[in-house]
Amino acid sequence: MRPIIVALDVSTQQQALALVDQLANENDLMVKVGMELFYAVGPTIVTALRQRGVAIFLDLKLYDIPHTVERAMCQLGRQELALVTVHASGGSAMIRAAKRGLAQGAAIAGVAPAKLLAITQLTSTSEVQMQAEQLVTVDLPTAVTHLTRLAQRAGADGVVSSALETPLVHAATTADFLSITPGIRLAQDRADDQQRIVTPAEAAELGSDGIVVGRSITQASNPVVAYHQILQEWESTCR
Repeated sequence: MRPIIVALDVSTQQQALALVDQLANENDLMVKVGMELFYAVGPTIVTALRQRGVAIFLDLKLYDIPHTVERAMCQLGRQELALVTVHASGGSAMIRAAKRGLAQGAAIAGVAPAKLLAITQLTSTSEVQMQAEQLVTVDLPTAVTHLTRLAQRAGADGVVSSALETPLVHAATTADFLSITPGIRLAQDRADDQQRIVTPAEAAELGSDGIVVGRSITQASNPVVAYHQILQEWESTCR
């Protein structure tokens, strides 16, 4: 898996494919399709991206009763995706159901099942907000560690969290368990609505297995140059 996942945070298929076509010469390109694009376009964007040979991280963050999540994941499992997400706070029964659904859908379509990632705490959430609004009484690192262990026990392949928590994720899990980290910004970029952000170099130092980068690429004057700057930062740190 390429360490950089480009978040296609745009509202039309035309915009998404135009960006992907600019990055067409990149090896093993992976992109993230989130709620905005998927809800606007539907599964046709997945088909169009697969036709371009792009690996797809479908980030819909499912959160519902186990039966509903299992049936939804069965549908997603047919679509030859690389990564999909649920909320870890949905509980172990829901995560196990998601894993079953993915396997069922993949078997029907004759494709490899997607890896299942569980969202711990969003990178837009601060510890103060988590405690005041979610009534979580522990500190944020403890909450993320707890949800990480729960997710692995329930069969998830990794978690999504800030890179600031990646050392905790790896310490709490086995070596093959993934830590995928959004909230990535180049040093000169604005934080926007994110609370727990890091640079690509910092994410690499912290041990992230993959970084999700949106606005630093999609809003750059030259997305290809921005992509290579991020990749260079990552690779220079990982050497």
